[in-house]
Amino acid sequence: MEIAVAGGTGIAGSEVVRVAQQRGHRVRVLTRGNGVDVHSGEGLDDALSGADTVIDVLSTSTQSARVSTEFFTGTTSHLLAAGRRVGVGHHLALSIVGVDRAPHGYYAGKLAQEQAVQSGQVRWTIQRATQFHDFASQIFRNAAIGPVHPAVRMRTQPVSIVEVATRLVDLAEAGPSGRVPDIAGPREEQLADMIRAWAEHIGHRGWMPSLSLPGAFGRAIRDGRILPGEDADLGTVTFADWLNAQPRG
Repeated sequence: MEIAVAGGTGIAGSEVVRVAQQRGHRVRVLTRGNGVDVHSGEGLDDALSGADTVIDVLSTSTQSARVSTEFFTGTTSHLLAAGRRVGVGHHLALSIVGVDRAPHGYYAGKLAQEQAVQSGQVRWTIQRATQFHDFASQIFRNAAIGPVHPAVRMRTQPVSIVEVATRLVDLAEAGPSGRVPDIAGPREEQLADMIRAWAEHIGHRGWMPSLSLPGAFGRAIRDGRILPGEDADLGTVTFADWLNAQPRG
């Protein structure tokens, strides 16, 4: 199978590429280095010509609802339009559990992306997943205020990147399936505890005050609205499993 991966150099995308290649699929990574600009659409027709499936695992670092929405609707529209022109039969997008229950900030863009995929002219699959295990390390790094690393309050059920990547390649092989069951980790965690565990793992000994994010999104991530439902498929790798496999600082 010919699989094109948008976001194939990112954390999730590189794992998708690895799994797909391991199974014998021919993979095209859509990057500017390969002459493809998903943001403008430049080079997409040539890059997608002959591809059976597009797997979209693009991401952006913004927390602005406007910027996120513009990013995801723009890139998705370019991928879908080019895919329709050259005959791609399957568009597979990775989204986030709970985007419709907390359509704020970054999640607003992911919800808009889902809507664009569903209204497009290429047959589709949408897979929602919870946060990856390394979300704790990302927050530790990105939420720092000077020397202080706050422990952000959030209920989450983190999942293995490898398990999500494997699921995406499974879905590519299965063909267009619409909205499929969510995928999540095996158990609920408190993000603040995860961040503190990561800090201890890498040898950080500074003060880490608890922090509640303000506004509607802050309430949503604390009250369980973005947790998976009972019908979600659960992985097997816990946060503790993942943490123990990481090099110590």
